[in-house]
Amino acid sequence: MLAVLAALYASVGHGGASGYLAVMALFGISATVMRPTALILNVLVSLVATVMFARAGQIRWRMLMPFVVASVPMAFLGGTRTLQDSTFRIVVAVVLVFVAVRLFIPAVQRPARTLSLPVALAVGAVIGALSGLVGVGGGIFLTPLLILWGWSTPREAAAVSAPFILANSLAGLAGMMTQGIQCEHWIWWACAAVAVGGWIGAQWSVRGASQRTLRVLLGVVILVAATKFVLV
Repeated sequence: MLAVLAALYASVGHGGASGYLAVMALFGISATVMRPTALILNVLVSLVATVMFARAGQIRWRMLMPFVVASVPMAFLGGTRTLQDSTFRIVVAVVLVFVAVRLFIPAVQRPARTLSLPVALAVGAVIGALSGLVGVGGGIFLTPLLILWGWSTPREAAAVSAPFILANSLAGLAGMMTQGIQCEHWIWWACAAVAVGGWIGAQWSVRGASQRTLRVLLGVVILVAATKFVLV
């Protein structure tokens, strides 16, 4: 299941942390294990996607840098914070619902707009803080913003999101390590699965495959997990 999620997320430029959180929630994994595990898997998949998009020349580095500069320190600070399990579940449930809703909405190209530096820095800081706190890379928020505000095309947004997620995931994980992290023995198998899935998904995206049906199916899975977060 993790390999499939990694492939689906990588196809849209994401690392898949929200999906991994959803799967771990379904299996009753504790919050102390979920956060660092999701970020470790996120780093692997986003690294694969970043390399693939960079080799294809699809990353808009000038657009990316303001978001990264503001988000990385905030992601580190967010990673140093520890949430109670009940609070963590509520926050993640809200994030998962947001992700699912965005997956159900078709990507519509808006007229091109100029991205101002102050706006990019502010958006990056907010997304970074939430990323480190929850244990995601932030692409689930950045990608729809880039598209809805007309700052980039859907494919450009995917290419920009991959390195953004990589940077935030590394920063958030570093913040968590200052407090000590806990992972299960099966993380090595999970790493291998998502690395393979991420490579397949990124290859698919670079070649321009349609992603609409799989995005909807993924949204259904995430909604189920979000419901479990609230009810369990």
